[in-house]
Amino acid sequence: KPYTDSWPKSLMPIAGRPILEHWLCILRRNCVTRVLVNVHHHHEAVEEFLRRSRFKRWVSVAYEENLLGTAGTLRINSNFFSDSNVLVIHDDNWCQCSFPDFLNYHKYQRPKHTVMTMMTFETKTPKTCGIVELDEEGVVQQLHEKVANPPGNLANGAVYAIGPEVLQWVNKNPGKTDFSTDVLPHFLGRISTWHNSEIHRDIGTVPSLLAAQSDPPPLLCWPEVDDWQSKFKQNPIHRVLRSLA
Repeated sequence: KPYTDSWPKSLMPIAGRPILEHWLCILRRNCVTRVLVNVHHHHEAVEEFLRRSRFKRWVSVAYEENLLGTAGTLRINSNFFSDSNVLVIHDDNWCQCSFPDFLNYHKYQRPKHTVMTMMTFETKTPKTCGIVELDEEGVVQQLHEKVANPPGNLANGAVYAIGPEVLQWVNKNPGKTDFSTDVLPHFLGRISTWHNSEIHRDIGTVPSLLAAQSDPPPLLCWPEVDDWQSKFKQNPIHRVLRSLA
């Protein structure tokens, strides 16, 4: 706020492109062939962005007039995910890392008794994050969600690779709606972690969004400029960010 009053957070620009486009590029480069984007706030703008030809046939939209919560979204769209391993990503996180290493760790290297992998990062503002405590295998033992005196600065990055067992539990527990406060506590001791030691920012604050503008720009999957991108270049949000820098 106040810039999200008129423009959605998921379309805030970094290196001239919306953060959602960067995430879709990461997924495309890692051979993810089916993506579901949950929309609510300024959903018309996000849906217009996703109607572009580059996203056809592999990116779908789930509009929620009333938010169901992260777990609620998984539940109501359970047929989309079936019995697969699923990535759950909060796209207001600006993330640069070796994403193939994250996926390979979840598939082949995590402790066998775990059912999901959480990306972690070191934060400079632990009071604003979910702080985790790990055992010697890097498995989450305690969660501290935005508490006044967190016991460290190792934070939940809100990027998860989850196995079918987690989805099955969500489907059987309709009263559980929030992934961070309802689902994660149930699976303590069974959540592996993979640490992002490169760039990880929550761009939900203006200073963090501004800091992201100075990060090295990632490679683009779609360097060509289409009609939507041409229109986006004229969006006042670019001028606002330049004036704040």
